[in-house]
Amino acid sequence: MPGLFRQWPAIVWAGVLLAVAAALGVVWSGAGPSAQGAVALTVFAGATLAWVSGRGDATFVGLIAVLVLVAAGTVAPGRLFAGLGNETVWLLIAAFVLAAGIGATGLPARAALALCARARTVRQLFHLVAAALVLTAFALPATAGRAALVLPVFTALAASVQERVTVVRALSLLFPAVVLLSAMATLTGAGAHLITSQLLAGTTGHGIGYLRWLVLGFPFALICSHLATEGLLRTMTDRDERRAPLPRTVDDPAVGEQEPRQPGRHGRLTPDEARAGAVLLVVMALWCTESLHGIPPAITALGGAVLITAPKWGTIGMSAALDAVPWSLLMFMVTTTVLGGALASSGAAHWLTSLVFPAAAGPVVVLLAVVVVSTASHLVLQSRSARSSVLVPLVIPLASAAGLQPAALAFASTAAAGFCHTTVASAKPLALFAQSGGAPVFGERDLLRLSAWLGPVTAAVTVGCALSVWPWLGLPLR
Repeated sequence: MPGLFRQWPAIVWAGVLLAVAAALGVVWSGAGPSAQGAVALTVFAGATLAWVSGRGDATFVGLIAVLVLVAAGTVAPGRLFAGLGNETVWLLIAAFVLAAGIGATGLPARAALALCARARTVRQLFHLVAAALVLTAFALPATAGRAALVLPVFTALAASVQERVTVVRALSLLFPAVVLLSAMATLTGAGAHLITSQLLAGTTGHGIGYLRWLVLGFPFALICSHLATEGLLRTMTDRDERRAPLPRTVDDPAVGEQEPRQPGRHGRLTPDEARAGAVLLVVMALWCTESLHGIPPAITALGGAVLITAPKWGTIGMSAALDAVPWSLLMFMVTTTVLGGALASSGAAHWLTSLVFPAAAGPVVVLLAVVVVSTASHLVLQSRSARSSVLVPLVIPLASAAGLQPAALAFASTAAAGFCHTTVASAKPLALFAQSGGAPVFGERDLLRLSAWLGPVTAAVTVGCALSVWPWLGLPLR
């Protein structure tokens, strides 16, 4: 009951929105959206305001918005229930179960430390860390989960160079910064990616599959991650420090007590690590060859989840693995997909985008505007999933009106929205490392210096990829 009372402003706001939407549907003439479009647009605006204000749980706000749409007759109840059984939802559930089993063995952290052991200078160390973090995007979904898993790796590396306080501080920012940027490498790297794919599928009939996302997103993630690494080195360390040799203790860092299985130790893989690695490789191979065998990615992921939790063979129990699934995120995905679908089917999204962007706006102007807004959106919407939920339903009709491919513009918006490095509160990985303790960590001033350089760079790389790289890889802008 106390939790319900804390949410009462959202409940009252929902009632007000329903009344306003009903009035707008009657008052607005043919020059505006239809009555159902007025309802959808008003509810969408109210949910966005609630997300921006940070009052109330994001999933709770999404559920309230969908219930208002159902009560107004804009959305059929069956659409909400169908969303719960969507293939994307099952893919994410299975991916988190699989990730829990792999993470329990310490295999990703071990691989990261083994790669970092090859570094001889600070610059080499930072770029090898960045490369290792990009690779973890293939094994673990969600940026917060990856950040939590690699925190012990940071602790180990920080202990090996603890006398270099500046380097340790820079390392503490490198980990979350690259975790956030490298998520774009895979479809399962962030919930926002699945939301984008699902909204595209519901609106245009075609989403973006695992292999296609990998082909498009991996180069972007790699470029942005290493550019961020270089920018961080230049803003937080001096030239002599970057070139100074590292102590040999980096080859065998002592892992902190947070990681009971001691990832990164030398020697052969343990049986659990070998089995987890084999399952991961098989699942990824089947995901990337879907066009050859026709097995849906969700079924492949479920098969991997069953193997990794199998009694006497798996690395984690099913109950423990299911505890790692972010059920709130799943519900949020369903509600935002329903909300975005209502905007599209009612014509409200098309009306709004045509109002904001006149028909005379050229394709490049539209692309630049979308990328700039998406890059800056983290200043008002802290949740990456919320950013895609708000932006993508508007970007899809905007692309059609501007003569662009909806998938291309939505992909560019999602890529740009992955930048969220301005404040500690902008992303969970930043908050996690800022509060890690036990070692000198970055501060708000360090974030501001990095973001002042990284924000424009991320936007420029996104525009460059949308105009040249992605068309060459099969996703033309027009």
